[in-house]
Amino acid sequence: MTLLLGLFIAIVAFAFTATSVIFAIGPIMVLNPRRRGEEFYKERAEPISPSDLKLPFKEFWFNNRDRQGLHAWYIPADEPVHGTIFYLHGVGDNKISGLRLAEVFHSRRFNVMMYDSRAHGKSEGRYCTYGYYEKFDVSDAIDVLAEREKFPLGNIGLFGTSMGAAVAVQAAAIEPRIRAVVAEGCFTNLRTITVDYQKRILWMPWHFLRNVAMKRSEHIAHFRHRDVSPLLSLSSIHVPVLFIHGKKDARIKYQYSEELYANAHEPKELYLIDGANHTDIHNIAQKEYEERVAGFFERWLK
Repeated sequence: MTLLLGLFIAIVAFAFTATSVIFAIGPIMVLNPRRRGEEFYKERAEPISPSDLKLPFKEFWFNNRDRQGLHAWYIPADEPVHGTIFYLHGVGDNKISGLRLAEVFHSRRFNVMMYDSRAHGKSEGRYCTYGYYEKFDVSDAIDVLAEREKFPLGNIGLFGTSMGAAVAVQAAAIEPRIRAVVAEGCFTNLRTITVDYQKRILWMPWHFLRNVAMKRSEHIAHFRHRDVSPLLSLSSIHVPVLFIHGKKDARIKYQYSEELYANAHEPKELYLIDGANHTDIHNIAQKEYEERVAGFFERWLK
């Protein structure tokens, strides 16, 4: 009996400690991902500006509807222009990650719009909400390009990777000016991916710990994590969507893209890359990947 009582007390103490830790640091991990800067890419001898790739561009700031300044690059294409592609980066990252792909799009006569998401890169903003507010930033960016900057946009497509893919899908559900979407490494909903990350980082599968962190995060950032769901957003999307995923992705399971594809309206495509993980799809598939992505936009935006 004494042994069982001691075991029970130890379990309760552990649960209390774990809950306290998650209550304290959980919202920080969810809402304030570490901002990756230029040094990360300099250390890897990667380009850090469109000028490094000899691409013409305009650098500017624009405000979203929450009056946060977002830092952007606009890369105009040569005539005849086939449309405009927005690049949406992943969590903790910034627009620099899309420069190699922007070079591909520019060579195919697409304008490219790239900006640091709120609470990322050089942009303002305190909290990351994985699409809950970020989807409206996409609409605000379109407004700025069309109305303030007077850029000739043509048809508009979104390319998003990881969190950016989730933002792209959620934005396409509410923004009628979007004509095509490429979603690379997308999750189905924030609830599911939070449990996955909890298991991988903390080795604790308990859903109540996720609920503790998410409820606290909701209170701080004034959002509803249940509403962050690319899967549910698909019911409102009637434009072409290409889902891409690396089959060795250890961060976001490729089966999530299979689930998204199964629930999307036609026209839709699914492109799974053997041997690719979460961040090296372009490097693994190379020209095949470039042709698949650029060709998709050429079919639906030109």
